[in-house]
Amino acid sequence: MRRGGPSVLGIVLAGGEGKRLMPLTSDRAKPAVVFGGTYRLVDFVLSNLVNGDILRICVLTQYKSHSLDRHITTTWRMSSLLGNYVTPVPAQQRLGPRWYLGSADAILQSLNLVHDEQPDHIAVFGADHVYRMDPRQMLRQHIDSGAGVTVAGIRVPRAESPSFGVITPGADGRTVEGFLEKPADPPGLPDDPDRIFASMGNYIFTTKALVEALYEDARNEDSAHDMGGSILPMLTERGEAQLYDFGDNHVPGETARDQGYWRDVGTLDAYYDAHMDLIAERPAFNLYNRDWPIYTHSAQLSPARFGAGGFAGESIISAGCLIRGQVTRSVLSPGVVVEEGAVVQGSVLHDHVRVGRGAVVRGAILDKYVDVPPGATIGVNPQRDRELYSVSKNGVVALGKGQRVS
Repeated sequence: MRRGGPSVLGIVLAGGEGKRLMPLTSDRAKPAVVFGGTYRLVDFVLSNLVNGDILRICVLTQYKSHSLDRHITTTWRMSSLLGNYVTPVPAQQRLGPRWYLGSADAILQSLNLVHDEQPDHIAVFGADHVYRMDPRQMLRQHIDSGAGVTVAGIRVPRAESPSFGVITPGADGRTVEGFLEKPADPPGLPDDPDRIFASMGNYIFTTKALVEALYEDARNEDSAHDMGGSILPMLTERGEAQLYDFGDNHVPGETARDQGYWRDVGTLDAYYDAHMDLIAERPAFNLYNRDWPIYTHSAQLSPARFGAGGFAGESIISAGCLIRGQVTRSVLSPGVVVEEGAVVQGSVLHDHVRVGRGAVVRGAILDKYVDVPPGATIGVNPQRDRELYSVSKNGVVALGKGQRVS
């Protein structure tokens, strides 16, 4: 935070394997997956923290972290003159020859970062969600309430509860009376029985409360050593947990349409649907809000170019793309080439994908360096696609980095 305000250390949990996003995570950590053409998923949480004046941030990494580490070190360079930084922190095995046992254990093994900074508060945020949020508003409520931890919650349909940690608020609407990890049939909210408060994976702790809870959790051999499954229930039982309603958060430049937008893109279908949100006539999530920008690395590439027969509609076309064919309702990352006669519909193409002459790509996600041969089809024959490629529950065809197209 700015000089004179409370000191806050940001800790971003970015060690997740992301199995449900395979094959996009076969070569990289989930927070390093490309999103929206030019961004990485980790850019969204880092942009929110930095825009909110939390300028000392440690990103805890573990699983296939090279791509993520490189992106952070080359993109997120803060002012060392002012003591600000964003730094990746790999698993250091400070407590013995073992990897992280869970998200709580990851912070426990990295407490040297806390001891070095001596912050008043610690913002522990997840690394793989798409949203805008001003963390200062959550911090203000946290300080005013005197809570040991404040957890951000968002209202979602009760039917989606098996995918989230579910927060049960007390009569005052703030005190957390219960915290259930992915329950099958939780009670609905008093004012909206068909909805529940889902945890967004964003927490602000007083340093004292977090450190004490981590040490106590470490002594429990039966614990899963997880922030949502272990630490939050512990502090809830003590009456130290408060809910922050994400619906009350506002960022500069937001519209009525994208206020409160938050997506967990942990599955291929969710990842695909979030991209379709970007290219709607009235986007559900606006990448072009200059008052609360999402930062990322921009490669030195020439502008996108369209050949004589090239066309793109309802699409995002990044720099370095060459479009000679037809592109509709798609998101293209830098360096994508769509040759003459090729058709790309409702698809997400990552860096340097090439779609050959006369090929058809429909309802697909193609990772970096996929080369679609001339005349080939993806997303046209569902039975054939399921034999050759990964296909989601909703029929989205996904090819991994450099995967050969048959």
